[in-house]
Amino acid sequence: MYIGLWSRLADFERDSLTRALERRAVIQATLMRSTIHLVSAADFWPFAAGTREARWESWQRAYRKRGPTPATARAAARRIDRMLAGGPRSRAELVEGIDSALLGWASTRLNLVRIPPSGTWERRRADLYARAEDWLGPAPDISEDEGIDLLIRRYLRAFGPASPADVASWAGLPLTPAKAALERMELRQFRDEKGGLLLDLPRAPLPAADTVAPARLLPTWDATLLVNCRRTQILPEEHRPKIFHVKNPQSEMTFLVDGAVAGTWKQDGKRVRLHPFGRLRRSDRDELEAEAARLADYIAN
Repeated sequence: MYIGLWSRLADFERDSLTRALERRAVIQATLMRSTIHLVSAADFWPFAAGTREARWESWQRAYRKRGPTPATARAAARRIDRMLAGGPRSRAELVEGIDSALLGWASTRLNLVRIPPSGTWERRRADLYARAEDWLGPAPDISEDEGIDLLIRRYLRAFGPASPADVASWAGLPLTPAKAALERMELRQFRDEKGGLLLDLPRAPLPAADTVAPARLLPTWDATLLVNCRRTQILPEEHRPKIFHVKNPQSEMTFLVDGAVAGTWKQDGKRVRLHPFGRLRRSDRDELEAEAARLADYIAN
């Protein structure tokens, strides 16, 4: 997340994010698609309300023919809640004596956040948990529909225009409630090359087709590369198997040329080395090398 923000914000400093996490202005938590996300404190509660039941249903489908039952998950949630009542606990403490995967299912019955110093630049693994009510204060009265509406607006602001299916996939929602939310919102409508419906926020910017995109270096699991953001065309389909494959669950760190993935990068001591998928123009190579040097300096300092 540090490199992800560095790639997007001018003059971004690592300590600014660490301070935001420590001051509880920014929150790490398991939310959409039951994966870890970094969100503002203001967005945490709506996102939690909007995704909770979808996450619960997803875990039920995963364990339908094997493993723990819903009753077991609820019992585990009560146990975890009692443990956290005494203060933050590590993942190792919370899963002691239970199936470790059960933590994810049980957490849908709770409001859990991952707190510093875990999940920071200095201590990467986000494995220290607290109850959101203790970390942020009591939960506000937010309905599931209100949470879903805000979730969709945040998605479209970042990735629109997008299809209803992509919206649902990114949010980890079934298509039916996602479509219902889209229908009650005032949105712009477009059509893709095949006539499919695309939706976006009113007055959202649409850069001209000839807008030049600068060189960028992205971290692993960057949101723009996921399947549900395919409409961005940032990751050409021919390169997708090189970035996401079963032998490399953490994906790859990538670089962009004119807004599309054109290779990967790796840290090599004090340097950042580029590994292009094909021949690069000299101007693109020079711009990437300058960006790589800037990233190497950021990582080192």
